[in-house]
Amino acid sequence: MRVLVLGSGGREHAIARALHRDPSVTALHCAPGNPGTAEIAANHTLDPTDPTAVVELAGRLRAGLVVIGPEAPLVAGVGDALRAAGIPCFGPDKEAARIEGSKAFAKEVMASAKVPTAAARVCESTDEAAEALDEFGPPYVVKDDGLAAGKGVVVTDDRTAALDHAAACERVVIEDYLDGPEVSLFALCDGQDAVPLMPAQDFKRAYDNDAGPNTGGMGAYTPLPWIPEGLVDEVMATVVQPTVDELRRRETPYVGVLYAGLALTSKGLRVVEFNARFGDPETQVVLDRLATPLGGLLQACAIGGLARSGRLSWHPGAAVTVVIAAENYPASPVKGDVITGLQEASQVPGAYVLHAGTQRDFEGNLVAAGGRVLNVVGTGSDVAAARIAAYEATAKIRLRGSHHRTDIALQASR
Repeated sequence: MRVLVLGSGGREHAIARALHRDPSVTALHCAPGNPGTAEIAANHTLDPTDPTAVVELAGRLRAGLVVIGPEAPLVAGVGDALRAAGIPCFGPDKEAARIEGSKAFAKEVMASAKVPTAAARVCESTDEAAEALDEFGPPYVVKDDGLAAGKGVVVTDDRTAALDHAAACERVVIEDYLDGPEVSLFALCDGQDAVPLMPAQDFKRAYDNDAGPNTGGMGAYTPLPWIPEGLVDEVMATVVQPTVDELRRRETPYVGVLYAGLALTSKGLRVVEFNARFGDPETQVVLDRLATPLGGLLQACAIGGLARSGRLSWHPGAAVTVVIAAENYPASPVKGDVITGLQEASQVPGAYVLHAGTQRDFEGNLVAAGGRVLNVVGTGSDVAAARIAAYEATAKIRLRGSHHRTDIALQASR
């Protein structure tokens, strides 16, 4: 199987790494990829949100499967264009991808499918937003209705800050605050059936002890030793399958991965949000643990027959990833600083490094090219051991002005 992965971040490097380890994948390509994927795949310069360019490249490469990593190509209709050209694609079409592209649409689907979620109001003016904030009260939860690269959500006790965020967006969803710990669950879908992956937890705030602004994610780990027994079955029965069924009823079958962000509240399970792609950085730890070859699973989603894949198998132990972010992330990340120490980090037993926001400069040096620069993955017999490996490797890497959280998976490792 010849596979093309679209995207350039840490999630795409993790996907490419898993596909590289699949013996059924005979050729691996990434577009545009990054310096990390270049070590295991052929990179191609391409705008992944350009449907025409993607179809042309996939055809030229004779790709038997195209895996869409980020959300922007999905909302741009790249999946539609590939399917119209007869090229198998892992990733929902434009209409189904609205489950992430529009928070309001997601709420509508959940209401129709009777999926448990927070009460919410869609607001298109400052006056409407002010009324909704007063209705729900603090902590205020204000979500940009459109795509915001994981940073369009404000959760605050400051009413002025909440109203300012609403005013900066064309349309927002304001909803009731959900208490309790959050869990991420990915489900692979072929339009009819769905298969769960291992639950994970990510850390959204920029600094230790959940301080600072929301980010795209500063770290993650799996498995979660503290979740209730039977949680995955409950999520599949009350959240994932009803959503897949509802989208199929609307004649927009969901093909790809459905990300369910969940809150385990005092009133029971609630959906915080849906994403139409693998979450980042949870993908980095979940795919590390997956023992079932990834290529066949994604192809089964693309062409149908996922139910025949049977139960997935997993490597024993745990994985923890730590995000190394550029100076001043998430506000205005500083780019261009040289990164060193990757070889030393990769020599730490049980650890390796995934590239998230890197590039080569004119002299061939590896430099920071984004906010979240590297994902350092540690593995071990349990969360504590995996955490030790991740942080030992993180300490080997040098990037001027960079920062990372020191408490990823700390509570779970005790």
